[in-house]
Amino acid sequence: MQQLPYADPGTPDLRSPARLLWWIARGQWRTLLCGICFGVVWMVSQALLPLAVSRGIDEGIISHDTPRLLLWGGVILLLGAIGAGAGAARHRFAVENWLRSSFRSVQLIGYKGADTGEALPRTMPTGEVVATVASDSMRLGGLYDVTARFAGAIVSYVVVAVVLLGTSRPLGLLVLLGVPVLVASLSFILRPLQKRQAAQREESGRLTTLGADTVAGLRVLRGIGGEQTFLRRYEAQSQQVRRVGVNVAGVQAALDAAQVLLPGVFVVLVTWLGARFALEGTISPGDLVAFYGYSAFLVIPLRTATEFADRATRAFIGARKIIRVLSVEPDHADPAPGAASVPEPAADAALVDPASGVTIEPGALTAVVTARPEESSALADRLGRFGRTRTHAHLDGVALADLPLATVRRRIVVSETDPRLFTGTLRDELDPRGRHDDDAILAALSVASGEDVLEALPDGLDSEVEERGRSFSGGQRQRLALTRALLTGADTLVLVEPTSAVDAHTEARIAGRLARARAGRTTVVMTASPLVLDQADRVVFLEDGRAVATGTHHELMASCTAYRDTVVRGEDG
Repeated sequence: MQQLPYADPGTPDLRSPARLLWWIARGQWRTLLCGICFGVVWMVSQALLPLAVSRGIDEGIISHDTPRLLLWGGVILLLGAIGAGAGAARHRFAVENWLRSSFRSVQLIGYKGADTGEALPRTMPTGEVVATVASDSMRLGGLYDVTARFAGAIVSYVVVAVVLLGTSRPLGLLVLLGVPVLVASLSFILRPLQKRQAAQREESGRLTTLGADTVAGLRVLRGIGGEQTFLRRYEAQSQQVRRVGVNVAGVQAALDAAQVLLPGVFVVLVTWLGARFALEGTISPGDLVAFYGYSAFLVIPLRTATEFADRATRAFIGARKIIRVLSVEPDHADPAPGAASVPEPAADAALVDPASGVTIEPGALTAVVTARPEESSALADRLGRFGRTRTHAHLDGVALADLPLATVRRRIVVSETDPRLFTGTLRDELDPRGRHDDDAILAALSVASGEDVLEALPDGLDSEVEERGRSFSGGQRQRLALTRALLTGADTLVLVEPTSAVDAHTEARIAGRLARARAGRTTVVMTASPLVLDQADRVVFLEDGRAVATGTHHELMASCTAYRDTVVRGEDG
């Protein structure tokens, strides 16, 4: 069995839901084929049981032929054993096919979220993406779960039809023509069911989005007393989901009833005709028993066919939602295949942002100061090739927009002012790729003055980090994020307000340790803190997004009034 998740889930075909489903099927054709083979053997072995029983009755019991009776008894046992073994194998491959397709979908969505960055939550709500992973990928996998049984149902239906045609042409024709008519009649139920399921999926996605937004902003809601307002909104949306769910339930109940009623009517009809032919002497007693057996067996392929139609409907709805997520384009993409490659910038190259006139000298600790934090944040986005617009920043004369995105991310790391922590051990949180030993991690944590964070944890680096790091204070999360950024060892490290949530004593320690730890490597700090500015080799002051003064902290304090006012105001605040 292949290990999950996939090392590479591949490039999906997003032209339509059908093409996406076919692409996934081609990606796991071997396990699908194995499941289909076992499904066919499993169903056909059951389909042949009534035939073996009828032969045993006619040739063994009625004819008083003990050897023939033992022969057909052995055939029945053999068919039962084959069916049991094939059924177990079929189920094993059915589960594997379900897991493979679902995991592939989840991976594709996860990779898309990582590749597109802010473009995905900006294009569609986060709750909608979560619902796509939690619900739609599972629905899509359900189609491949039932595929093996559906293939077995088709083949066994043909086998039964051939046997019945050989025994009684009217009964054979009834089965051959009646089953497709019954399955086709279900389309009158499946079409409205598909529409109502799609509507339910939309409303459920809105409810998930509302819940995610409410939880994310719960602290703010409590601060402004807005819990009841959002509670009423959530309650109203919950009732809407309930209403559309009831609409779906009505049609689903009709489908479930049809799955019982239509095969039941068909079985009664086949049984009644078989009994008439037996009374007329057209068929033997053994054939009559076989007809009863086939009547009971035909319920299985009929229900399987209707289940396949229902699963396919759900899979198409899920595939359509997954395509919406996977079709989101990132803000910045790599150059098109076949485009002329650009040379790798030198390791000691200057990073230049023409939009602001800022030049980041290699190997120096540069601080950027502005009275408007959004200006420094925008500069950080341009230096790191983030944001919606194309950056004109260049490294060693090579435009960042022309470099492969992986190269930019490896050379330049931007640590945001709002650090995001994820669930897992602290060691994995700080060193996601497992490149560093504990000594290196502890050294980086020391630079960020995070020793107290580690001391408060019962299992040290092996302690579990709760979702979004909610068990840590804002200052602790900030220091852990700084540690994570330091461990990347990036050629250029851009830090946005890395000490805004810590006290002055901690900030002074971080500033001094950061300057020593990053000595000789390019570091950019967006801050107005005098404690950090005093450690900078070079300070750039921005006004209206443009560099208007450059020098050391003390030089600018003495020569630039606007700079001094900005720094002093930040210190007073």
